[in-house]
Amino acid sequence: MARSRDLRPGYSRRAQYGIFTGYVIAVVGIIVGLVALGLSLFDPGAFAFLRGAASEIGAPVGEASSAARRSGAGIVAAFSAYFDTGRQNLELTHEIAAARAAAISTRAVADENRRLKALLGIVDQAAPPVSAARLIGSTAASARRYAVIDAGAARGVRAGQPVRGAAGLVGRVVEVSRDTARVLLISDADNVVPVRRATDGLPGFVQGAANGKIAIRLLTMGNNPLHAGDIFVTSGSGGIYPPGVPVAVVAEARRDGAEGRLAADPAATDYVLVLPIYKGEAVAAMSASVKAAGPPPKDDN
Repeated sequence: MARSRDLRPGYSRRAQYGIFTGYVIAVVGIIVGLVALGLSLFDPGAFAFLRGAASEIGAPVGEASSAARRSGAGIVAAFSAYFDTGRQNLELTHEIAAARAAAISTRAVADENRRLKALLGIVDQAAPPVSAARLIGSTAASARRYAVIDAGAARGVRAGQPVRGAAGLVGRVVEVSRDTARVLLISDADNVVPVRRATDGLPGFVQGAANGKIAIRLLTMGNNPLHAGDIFVTSGSGGIYPPGVPVAVVAEARRDGAEGRLAADPAATDYVLVLPIYKGEAVAAMSASVKAAGPPPKDDN
């Protein structure tokens, strides 16, 4: 016998209560979703504590996946190196010879710089890093680009501090929980980094293109002097990023700048350093010295 298409609950109170409860749950869920959407649009930091808690819970999983990724990359590299040993040995021989020659020139330049700094009384005050951390996760494909590190407020990490890897700048800290921190990557469209060309100091800025790539823009107008392979480093302008940290390499010159690639790819970066905000300590020390000196003496005349 075919089942009746009449789905009404009839006189069954249990069925009526079940349908009514389902409607109530659906309406409440829609209302909660709309309220959460409105809060996220008007106050993006309202759910920072939830994101921090999620990062804390997911940190062990991120560390395990990071270790597995490194192990897999090591196995693949070992196999490829075994079958390519001869060519690599020849290339390494040439690179060692070139590196020895470059080291001699670099040593001479370093000695000259040291002598000139001593004559001018210039002292480099490089602040030590705040903490070393492991990069346990990063955005693979999204309009927003973030990463998570396993160091937080318990190790002195604060919002605004720059984060760099071995190859160059990664981003800056935007949210901090106790044992993890959220990093806004350079490839994010909301992250603008003042830079200069390493060879001649040509000023510009780097901005993410929201697709994993970055755009390099110049502050000067006129003919585009950029070429593929040009290296851009942080300029120190703005008081956040310390100068001299590699940021980007020009991949293709454009009419108004260039399209570049990151010096430090987060997907290939395992460990990072959290640095203090550039000039933050210098400004604090200057204000402290001014307060200690007291008001300037009054002129009797």
